Amino acid sequence: MKEFASFRLDTADQCLWRGTERIVLQPRPFAVLRYLVENPGRLITYDELLDALWPETFVQPQVLRTYMLELRKTLGDDAGEPRFIETMPKRGYRFVAEVREATAARRAPGPRAGSRSEAPSGIVGREKELERLHAELDLQADGQRRVVLVCGEAGIGKTALVDAFSGAVCDGGQVIAARGQCVPGAGGREEYYPVMEALGHLCASAEGKAAARTLERVAPAWLALLGREDKGTETPARAAAGERAPGSLCAALEELSAAKPLILIIEDLQWADSATLHLIAALARRRAQAKLMLLGTYRPRGAAAGLQLKELKHELLMHQLCTEIALGPMGKAATVKLLARELGIETAPQPLADFIHRHAEGNPMFAIVLLRHLIAQRLVMRQGSEGAGEWQVAANLEQMNAGVPEELTQMLELGIEGLTAEEQALLEAGSLMDVAFPAWAVAAALNKDALETEEACDALAQRLYFVRRVGLDELPNGGRSTFYVFTHGLYREVLYQRQSAARRAQRHLQIAERLGELFAGREAHVAREMAIHFEAAENWQRSAKAWREAARYARERQAHAEAAELLEQALGRARHLSDEEAEEIRRELDLAREAMGS
Repeated sequence: MKEFASFRLDTADQCLWRGTERIVLQPRPFAVLRYLVENPGRLITYDELLDALWPETFVQPQVLRTYMLELRKTLGDDAGEPRFIETMPKRGYRFVAEVREATAARRAPGPRAGSRSEAPSGIVGREKELERLHAELDLQADGQRRVVLVCGEAGIGKTALVDAFSGAVCDGGQVIAARGQCVPGAGGREEYYPVMEALGHLCASAEGKAAARTLERVAPAWLALLGREDKGTETPARAAAGERAPGSLCAALEELSAAKPLILIIEDLQWADSATLHLIAALARRRAQAKLMLLGTYRPRGAAAGLQLKELKHELLMHQLCTEIALGPMGKAATVKLLARELGIETAPQPLADFIHRHAEGNPMFAIVLLRHLIAQRLVMRQGSEGAGEWQVAANLEQMNAGVPEELTQMLELGIEGLTAEEQALLEAGSLMDVAFPAWAVAAALNKDALETEEACDALAQRLYFVRRVGLDELPNGGRSTFYVFTHGLYREVLYQRQSAARRAQRHLQIAERLGELFAGREAHVAREMAIHFEAAENWQRSAKAWREAARYARERQAHAEAAELLEQALGRARHLSDEEAEEIRRELDLAREAMGS
């Protein structure tokens, strides 16, 4: 583990620590930071960084700048007066902070030996998060009421973590758990929807009679509206038809927890109604001791209640009335364990693990769906006549177009189809660039005003959980354009594929032409990016010309191997060129190869 300033880089868990705070980074920004930290004090050129981290993948320079913006924001660094990452204009980056090995005493805390939070068979890679939940339960057992919020993107494993925790602590009947689920749209029609579901769950449990009696005595309106009368009570619940008061329910839950610790679980709080959020606030702020835990899950953004939830969370955290557990992507080792569990073997084949980890980007649900898709496509299969032999990867997965599984496509589409046609067009245009995209490119693709487009992209990034604003990119004309990223590459892939081929081609062409306008007089600097867009637009002659221009720029920098690679790309379009043009490219390629050998 490497240490610099107040930070520690945890290469085993692929995260960053600041004191006892665990900071989760996406896989690619983490890889960039790790390389810089492991090579402190010296210039790391753009080419070295890209070759070291993505040797087989073309990564646009704008994407690398986006990662640097994200890292600086995480570290609290200033590009003008850097304490950590210094930009060397037109050359690369230098990590300027002192780096040292972290001492054993300062390493990030891990699970205790023999801890109760050892991962059960149903969950992989969340041992530290389970340990934190058990630590909260220990405080609850001492009479300290707890509010714990588990957050993360769709499919990251929030429900699996809660299931594993509640299953472990409730086994044996020493702890009661009641569970409710927020549903999109339900909050606008029915107050306390998830709370009523949890109370119904509680009254139907083994503790149901005691719960109903307590509700009848302390919070009768809640029991009446629940529609569940306890025949053992003297007064029918229908006699208590008053309005539900949060204070009376809080008192009832506290009384129930006096006899046995109680966990109230509410999932998907991003869809919660205002009344439910007010109840959570009331539970957190009450002073009386109670063996009571409210355990909620939510996505960081993406619903009308998002702003209210954010304000509530910040207020509770500020007054130390709440604990937040953020679930980040799983590391590669955890992905390997997850795949092995799904396949029923000890170790997953390495090519399969590499492929799924790269495409699922540490999202466990995405990883499982991708695995099942590959099996259904017979790209991964068991050997032997009865399908009982070893699992084998049937082909080179990196060369296969497995596509996005239909199950994942449908799930991701749900987050897209609720948007307006104009908003969908913005996201589709952004997908033409890469996982990261600048507002100027969206404006160019849609032939829209750049300022209005940027404002519309900002509004989307504030609402959607799968798009984030990450920083500003300086343009050659002195202007600036905001950069955004899709939180997961699969969202970008779905948005790209939902456009017709003709529409994609037209938009790619407009982006390439806008690049040329922005870099007028210096087109060679972005010729490679222009070539990619011309290629996607199937404008073969202009793509070949751009590849040649990029190759000439590479030769000027004495990058002869790169020049040869680019000329081979241009030569691949020979059938679309005149014989004279093709012959000129061959001569240039021969010269580049000769220079490589000299």
